[in-house]
Amino acid sequence: MAVPPARRTAYARSVSSEFPAGGWLSAFLGPRRMDEVEPARLRASDADRERVIAILTDAAGDGRLTLEEHTERMERAYAARTLGELAELTADLVPPEKRPFLLDDRPVTAFFRSETRGGRWVVPTQVPVTALGGKVTMDLCDALLRSRHVVVRLAVLMGTVTLIVPEGLRIVTAPGAHITSFKNEVRPPRGAEGFPPDGPVIELAGFVFGGRVVARSPRRPRKGLFRRA
Repeated sequence: MAVPPARRTAYARSVSSEFPAGGWLSAFLGPRRMDEVEPARLRASDADRERVIAILTDAAGDGRLTLEEHTERMERAYAARTLGELAELTADLVPPEKRPFLLDDRPVTAFFRSETRGGRWVVPTQVPVTALGGKVTMDLCDALLRSRHVVVRLAVLMGTVTLIVPEGLRIVTAPGAHITSFKNEVRPPRGAEGFPPDGPVIELAGFVFGGRVVARSPRRPRKGLFRRA
C-alpha cells in the first residue's frame, strides 16, 4: 500500500527535528572503519575450503571443469590461506548468490525494495543499514563476525529490518538510539537460563521512524515422529 505524501512529509519533518541535515546524512552513510582488514585478506577456515572443494567437485562432475583444471584448483584450494584466494577458484563457476561466501562489506541499503544479506558473509565491526520504505533481512547464522561486538547503525524510515541470529547472540540497544518499534525474539542457548556475559553482542544504534526492527533466532527443526531425540 502506498504511503500518502502527507504522511511521508510528516515523518520526514519528525526525523529532521531529531537529526539536523549533517546528522541525517552521516546516519545514512554510517561510519566506516578504515583500520579493518579487507574481507579478502581474512584467514580461511577448513570449513571455507570444504565449501569451495564441494563446488569444484560438482563442476568437474558436470563438465564445467576439465580433469586438469579440477586438479589444479583443488591444489590451490588446499593451499589457500585467505578468503580472497578461495573466492577466485569459484568466481566463474557459480552466480554471486550461490558462492560459498560473500566478501562484500558495503552498507546494506533498501530503498523501496527488499535486500537480503545472508549465507557465509563477512560482518564488519560496524554495519550501516539503511531502509527507506524497504525491507532489510540480515541472516547472521552462518556469518563470519570480525568482532564479538558488532554495531548495526540503523537509518530506517518507514522500513523494516529483520535480524536472524544464532541462539546465544545477545541483542542490545545503544544509549541514545531512537528505535520506535523493536521486537526481540532471540533465544538464549539451548538449556541455558540466560545469555552468557562474555558471548557475542549485536548493538543497535541510530534511528528507526515509522518502521520496526525484529530480531529472532532461526526456527528449530521439528522432531519427526520416529526421529531419535
